[in-house]
Amino acid sequence: MDILGWTLIVLLFIIGMAGTIYPILPGAIAIYAAYFVYGLFFSFEPFGVFFWIIQSLIFIVLFIADYAVSAWGVKRFGGTKASVIGSTIGLIAGPFVIPAFGLIIGPFAGAVIGELIAGANFEKSLKVGWGSLVGLFTSVIVKVILQSAMIILFVLWLIFN
Repeated sequence: MDILGWTLIVLLFIIGMAGTIYPILPGAIAIYAAYFVYGLFFSFEPFGVFFWIIQSLIFIVLFIADYAVSAWGVKRFGGTKASVIGSTIGLIAGPFVIPAFGLIIGPFAGAVIGELIAGANFEKSLKVGWGSLVGLFTSVIVKVILQSAMIILFVLWLIFN
């Protein structure tokens, strides 16, 4: 039973980290779920209130940062609400439409199309599209750091408790 428990925990951590790059995967939710798997298979005893507060705060910051950082990239390069919406749609739909490169092309094209719909010229729309990529890559870096912190804190908590 221990092997099954640890296999599920590691699998959830892998899914969580893969979710930093592939937005369809649950990301931080999978990592958070791994704590419950540990508790169900082994024990919730090592996790006190402080553990749950820290992990929940990181979890909340992750969700806020994910959207805020991506939107920041678009806004920083002069984008409007239409390009933020287009970039978000492109981020979700891109990997399905163009499996190999959709994660990059989707947000870029979505931001460009959104900005063109809002009435911007093509040059400004391309600039905003570039901003969507800057926001995307910055968001991925932030997610990798925060989700790694969640996993490291989990491991350290188990070692020292």
